[in-house]
Amino acid sequence: MFDLDRWREIFQSINKNRLRSVMSGFTVAFAILLFTLLFGIVSGLSNSFKSAFKDDAQNSMRVRVWKTSKPYKGLQTGRSIQLTNKEYDFVGKEYEDKIQYQTARINKSVVIKYQNNADSYRLKGVHPDHQFLEKTMIDEGRYINQRDLKEKAKVIVIGRLLKQDLFGEKPALNKRVNVNGSSFLVIGVFSDEGGDNEERQAYMPVTTAQMMYGNNDYINQIVLSYQTNLSLEAAIAFGDKMERDLRSKMSIHPDDQSALSVRNMAEANKNVGMFMFVLYAIVILVGSGTLIAGIIGISNIMIFVIKERTKEFGIRKALGASPASIVGMVVQESVLITTIAGYLGLSLGTYILTFIGDSLEKEYFIKDPSVSTEIVIGATVVLILSGLIAGYVPAKRAANIKPIVALRAD
Repeated sequence: MFDLDRWREIFQSINKNRLRSVMSGFTVAFAILLFTLLFGIVSGLSNSFKSAFKDDAQNSMRVRVWKTSKPYKGLQTGRSIQLTNKEYDFVGKEYEDKIQYQTARINKSVVIKYQNNADSYRLKGVHPDHQFLEKTMIDEGRYINQRDLKEKAKVIVIGRLLKQDLFGEKPALNKRVNVNGSSFLVIGVFSDEGGDNEERQAYMPVTTAQMMYGNNDYINQIVLSYQTNLSLEAAIAFGDKMERDLRSKMSIHPDDQSALSVRNMAEANKNVGMFMFVLYAIVILVGSGTLIAGIIGISNIMIFVIKERTKEFGIRKALGASPASIVGMVVQESVLITTIAGYLGLSLGTYILTFIGDSLEKEYFIKDPSVSTEIVIGATVVLILSGLIAGYVPAKRAANIKPIVALRAD
């Protein structure tokens, strides 16, 4: 039940001892402020890692090749390694049960022209699954399909900004563009969260690219995503085995990272997860330490205050007040000061993170530093518990003093 008289006494006590109240609250406010800033910065680092890969599947793997750096089976160092459809088909059949999506890539730089508008753009020859691996969103038309691959169709899917460059506000769908002297039908327009560079490129069927650029079965990369039911450890083991098998199949030294390597997002996710765990652990450790220091500080101040009010408590007990009522009043005061001070620290910390957020992103790549709702709720619980602990222990001790002893206290 709400006791108006008790609250009046609490506010009178706070008003009478303003310096003590401010000092009590400052320790808690500073602890919560520091905790908020640290947690917000770590959260911003986590956002930066997520943003760096937001336009790619988080469970992807990329097989890339270059030149050998070690001799193997009588073959010399410096030998160029070339991926072909043979290796692409081998991966698809050998690991079919572990693969979610798979595509080859052929990367080219081409001039795309429409009427009087022309410029140089990146072009990729891909399979239909590439749409899901790159998180490509179709705004108009469609993406490349299996029929396009089979027929080696001269069709192209262009990015949103590429469309603006060549067509402006005019429709691009079902129009023909000139790609390095060959006519291609625009079958789709896409957007991509990866930014301007991603939306200023185009895709065509991988078979069409092979026919146009060398009339061979060469590919530049194999990109795939592993099944989402695989654990990080299982996905890493899958990537390692695929890498070993491809090296053996292509007569590459088992340790030659230069000739062939697999970029496995499972490894990156594991490393980032471990790094973020360590950072959060440090923040919790430092934040807990400052909070404990704040609790000790306010508890010490409450002990001093209670000592000053010992005679008052003796009079209250002599007039019939129960120890529980005395403890309750002190605890309420402590919780009130702690909660108000804590939320001042939390609000100030949130404001500072908002104020410096843009500069942190530009200078230190810390994106959107903020404190989540769960942290706010957790901070609320911690504040209430802190106030209870800081006020209860000294109040309980004072409430158990006999009235005659309390009245004699200096």
